[in-house]
Amino acid sequence: MSFQQLDPPIPVHVLDKGSGFAIAVIDYGQEHNLIWVTAINDTGEIWCAPNPRVRMEPNWTMGRAKSPAVTARSTGDCSGEPAVSGGKPN
Repeated sequence: MSFQQLDPPIPVHVLDKGSGFAIAVIDYGQEHNLIWVTAINDTGEIWCAPNPRVRMEPNWTMGRAKSPAVTARSTGDCSGEPAVSGGKPN
């Protein structure tokens, strides 16, 4: 297991939680997803989000558009399933 504090924090979007800053990454090894320790902007909550739930924020300078998954989740149309509210805590 390794824990890496991010300096500076990385702006990310956690699906179903919102935008925030990843402040650390936890790696439990090859059989597990990376875990992003993220402070959510709107609520101040700290979530440990698995890698498949984390998206980079858009960056005009780098030419990175808003992730299609973020857009789809906001309209309830990700993979043909409605958006999940609440969800299971980490």
